[in-house]
Amino acid sequence: MNHPQSADKKRLPTSARRPSRVLLVDDHPIVREGLTARIEMEGDMVVIGMAETADQALESIKKEEPDIVVTDLSLSGRPGLELIKDIRVGWPSLPILVLSIHDEDLWAERVLRAGAQGYVMKAHATEKVMEAIRRVLAGGLWLSEHMNSYLLGRLTHGRPTTTGTPLATLSDRELEVFQMIGRGLSVKEIATQLFLSAKTVDVHRDHIKEKLGIRSSAELLRYAVIQTLEEPR
Repeated sequence: MNHPQSADKKRLPTSARRPSRVLLVDDHPIVREGLTARIEMEGDMVVIGMAETADQALESIKKEEPDIVVTDLSLSGRPGLELIKDIRVGWPSLPILVLSIHDEDLWAERVLRAGAQGYVMKAHATEKVMEAIRRVLAGGLWLSEHMNSYLLGRLTHGRPTTTGTPLATLSDRELEVFQMIGRGLSVKEIATQLFLSAKTVDVHRDHIKEKLGIRSSAELLRYAVIQTLEEPR
């Protein structure tokens, strides 16, 4: 349930509590700027940095020491999932919330396994995003009611580990490669961004084709492009 900020809380002196420091990571300037304005309307949070790549985000964490990182999955350069894993290694206790357009059925559990504390979709109302940020800052986890029910059902009733889409059968790395193929990146470009050899990328492509029942690289490219275009941007 959403609770508007009380008048009493607004009247607290600024010295009573330091605002929570938020680092935003997103490759769309309009998203960063819009979310910054919305967060700073709250009064108890301040955006202390913005980044559009994983490398910029890591530098900002070192310099600004945020209380929470709010990141997208689709970034310029290395994917957001890799950023989450890097943060978890370098800053084990730093809370991470993923804010993304990607289907939560496909990504929410993956980001939790990587080390994030929550997943909220950009399609949700901004009040939900603010609620999610506060929940994660307080040490909790945030998932939609749908994902909470799904994961609870898996634990209590032994439901299948996949969500029904063929893409759910892909490993995290395979899904990253698949998305990069859909964005038109070459094998060499994918290898560079993921710090892999071109041969390793080719192996991932072969596994992706096998799991998806795709026969040729051209068919894989068409399918990956279609999936990418269907995602709202």
